[in-house]
Amino acid sequence: MTCLNKILSFLLLTTTLASASAQVQKDSICTEFIRTVQFSLAGSETQPPVLPLEGPQRLQLSFDELTDESHSFRYRISHCNANWEPDGLEPYQYLDGFEEGYINDFESSFTTLMPYMHYSCQLPATYTRFLISGNYLLTVTPDERPDSVLFTRRFWVTEQAIDATVTAGRASEGLMQNQEVSVTLDWNNQRSPRSGVIFQPQYIKVFVQQNGRLDNMRLMPFSNYSGSSLCYQWRQENIFPGGNTFRYFDISNLRATMYNVQRVETYGGEIFVGLRPDEDRSRKNYSPTESLNGGYKINARDRNNPTLESEYVWVNFSLPLERPYLGGGVYIVGALTDWLLNEESRMEWNPEYKAYTKRLELKQGYYAYQLIYRPFGDREGMTSTIEGDHYGTPNTYTAYIYYRGPNDIHDRLIAIRQVGSGQ
Repeated sequence: MTCLNKILSFLLLTTTLASASAQVQKDSICTEFIRTVQFSLAGSETQPPVLPLEGPQRLQLSFDELTDESHSFRYRISHCNANWEPDGLEPYQYLDGFEEGYINDFESSFTTLMPYMHYSCQLPATYTRFLISGNYLLTVTPDERPDSVLFTRRFWVTEQAIDATVTAGRASEGLMQNQEVSVTLDWNNQRSPRSGVIFQPQYIKVFVQQNGRLDNMRLMPFSNYSGSSLCYQWRQENIFPGGNTFRYFDISNLRATMYNVQRVETYGGEIFVGLRPDEDRSRKNYSPTESLNGGYKINARDRNNPTLESEYVWVNFSLPLERPYLGGGVYIVGALTDWLLNEESRMEWNPEYKAYTKRLELKQGYYAYQLIYRPFGDREGMTSTIEGDHYGTPNTYTAYIYYRGPNDIHDRLIAIRQVGSGQ
């Protein structure tokens, strides 16, 4: 059975399950054969997939398929509301051009133990442009089965129609552990007189995200007017636990043990990396270190083309503890797990080693992550349990400002603003 046939068989089940689940859209990978999905502003892999409504910029998509055979894939673009639910708009209402396209640009890996095909494309396609702002979902499927989802990626098209100010600093409540985020929208500095924004809080939604996390994203309540400005501040929802600097490991060199790597071994044509055991940092003093704030960068130190020559390796994580947590689970959180707290990122308790363990298949490079505890039944995870919370942690906060006026049929994204915090 070919790799693609295996994917299609797997997706018959996953597609059925997905159709019965909630329709809130997230970044997801639905098959074990797709790896290292990267989606960013074209020309800068560190910039998130955010496009201005007007302008020539495009987005860059790339991913690997763990196979030595090339296949044809297609994508489709759909519009979502501010809560990332499908809003039912027809393609002609949000796109001038085609909402679907093919991904045929591929290259084969070389000099690697695990063969893979690397695919890439830019979007929107030539002669296609977005007509409205808002939340968008990119869905990638096999060409032969456009109803079977391989993976999804979210992106944003923004008008930048108003001025928004975001500030983050030490919170008065939980002085040494928390950070407080405030958002101010200035009516006097609308970017375009045609923006048509009615500055009344019932038409505006403000969401704030800490780094790339989804579990603790907040809908900010309106607090007060300040002159002609709308203010979102001084409420419990504005306070975020500071967390800690991200843990970090380097697997860019497999001939020697790099940062936080304990051993590198090869068995049966596969490479296994054992990381140094993680530790409970909740009671340790805060020590600022530079990291990728949960991101990763593909790299192979002794190769000329990391995109095609980096190896795929099995990375073993461990968190030794005296006893397991009975009321919740431990998750590896960062871009390496799509920032999701799910079964793919959840660590398992191993009674023999008295440790939580997890194995992830990753491409060579640098990776940053956190270990987050989430009580059973809760939506939001807690950094305080394992990482500890500190007001000086250098987090990145992103504010998404949506507008839906009395005559609008969709949620407009009128501004995105980002701010760093900490020392």
